[in-house]
Amino acid sequence: MKPQYRISTLAVALALSPAAFAAGAIQSTDLDTIVVTATRTAINAEDSNVPVQVLDRAAIERSQATSLQELLRGRAGINLANQGGPGKLSSLFVRGTESDHVLVLVDGVRIGSASAGMASFQDLPLDQIDRVEIVRGPRSSLYGSEAIGGVIQVFTRRAGAGTRSNLSLGIGSNHLRQASAGIGHTGERGWFQAQGAWQRTDGIDSCRGTAAGWGAGCYADEPDRDGYRNASLSVRGGGTLGETVELEGHALVADAFNEYDGTVFGGNEADNRQQVFGARLGWRPDARTDVNVRVGRAEDLAESHFFDHATDTRSFASTFETRRDTASVQGDLSVAETHLVSAGVDWMRDRVTGSTGFTVDSRDNAGLFLAYQGGSGAHSYEASLRHDDNQQFGGHATGSVGYGLKFANGMRFTASAGTGFKVPTFNDLYYPGGWGNPDLEPEESRTVNLGLAQFGEGWNWTVNAFQTDIEELIGYDTAFALVNVDEARIRGAELTGFMSLAGWDLNAELSHIDPRNRSVGSNHGNLLPRRSRNTARVDIDRALGAFRIGMSGFGNGARYDDAANSARLGGYGTLDLRLEYAISSEWTLQARVANVFDREYETIAWFNQPGREYGLTLRYQQRP
Repeated sequence: MKPQYRISTLAVALALSPAAFAAGAIQSTDLDTIVVTATRTAINAEDSNVPVQVLDRAAIERSQATSLQELLRGRAGINLANQGGPGKLSSLFVRGTESDHVLVLVDGVRIGSASAGMASFQDLPLDQIDRVEIVRGPRSSLYGSEAIGGVIQVFTRRAGAGTRSNLSLGIGSNHLRQASAGIGHTGERGWFQAQGAWQRTDGIDSCRGTAAGWGAGCYADEPDRDGYRNASLSVRGGGTLGETVELEGHALVADAFNEYDGTVFGGNEADNRQQVFGARLGWRPDARTDVNVRVGRAEDLAESHFFDHATDTRSFASTFETRRDTASVQGDLSVAETHLVSAGVDWMRDRVTGSTGFTVDSRDNAGLFLAYQGGSGAHSYEASLRHDDNQQFGGHATGSVGYGLKFANGMRFTASAGTGFKVPTFNDLYYPGGWGNPDLEPEESRTVNLGLAQFGEGWNWTVNAFQTDIEELIGYDTAFALVNVDEARIRGAELTGFMSLAGWDLNAELSHIDPRNRSVGSNHGNLLPRRSRNTARVDIDRALGAFRIGMSGFGNGARYDDAANSARLGGYGTLDLRLEYAISSEWTLQARVANVFDREYETIAWFNQPGREYGLTLRYQQRP
């Protein structure tokens, strides 16, 4: 079967609608799954020349995860490090690259802190998410900076056919309370969805550190529970104007309050707000041409305080506010049934304000890209080039190529290569007190990937091997000044598989990485910190009449918490169990036990992780 490259905005809209997905098993990819993140156009997941994974709303609900980090843990190529439980700072490493080497999009809008460089995964409410697309490997030739390790795109919930409402109520250990409700409607010419969500937990004692001595975690003695709460609202809507024009808008606002262990200088409480706004105008003048214009704004606001338990007083510590404005125009031209050419221009402005007082507080970036996708018989090809002009760093060019070959028995071979880059953050460049270095240059990468996959009826498997070389990595010299001194070589392999057998749905994801420091000096040859070399996730589910049972097993190998590889964190394995009962076609009761054996472990030294936890959730989903 020849790959067909769809450009219709209607096809994309249907692909991202919950109605387009059957309520099947928690599997990595589906033969009919459409992805848009890998190429900035709609393609079948099985036709992608780079590794992709899709988690839809059915998989999210069936997993009974309570956060986005929990949903992503153990996925192929992903390592997570968390500072002490729900709502705490979480670093996500894709294929062993740095935590700020992954581009994160929400409904097509680029998010992330311009000061710290990372997206706040912990503050993106899972109840607001309809779908997650994960692309592993460099995509800078399509998106620009940050997409060295991969791209993760989150789609907020969207209306299905007709009028549908939903409701969920949940309770759990550590005094977890959560609720979500929404309503949506799809008519002949338009649609809308509104969703509200709330979550609160008393949490756990996030840090076992001490105020005595250097390197003791949070440098504080606060043996108390560190709670978290999040209230969010999302709205999406769109419609067609005539036969050739489509208009869509969306907004997501999430307010969070987080308690953590800290000092009077850094605070131990924070009020955070994530805001994402966007609009898209699509124009299809004929069957071969598609033009999309997008604008967006993402804001990351954080204000921290220090709460003195002894005096019951609160003092101001710091505030950060970063704003990222974006705009893009993309045109897609179908040259023939299996040949598509895309070209576009992206514009972005980062601005940072707050109590820190950066000497430079804004910068602009403009990018031009050209991409081709094509196929002939069993062969498929892709190539893309991009040039970014950054106000701080000048011009930077990236490129990628990909090839796919289908052969007997549903087998497919893929090969791809690409370059990537990451511009330094405002903290890296301009943090006052001599901690920043305005002479830093962008980090650069080169990646090659070889893959083999086979897709059958009710089963599939994929294996990918890759190597990434990163140069100009930002690190500290002997005088503790930030400089472009570090280099890294990361080699790895990923294996995923799904099978439906005798009523059981089995899904497995195994990853191995060897992330080595290649810099000159005492750390040469060491493993990069906070990455497990080996990770595994196995999900098993089965429907038994009105009941459904399931389990998820997770395994993480040992990791080091420092570049010197002197602070070793042991490997661990955990097991989650879940039970589901369909009260009716619209009402479902779910129960879960996480970390069944109450395993104690750390992903960052000194920071605790939750022990055994229980949860109960009642869900309602109106059927058309």
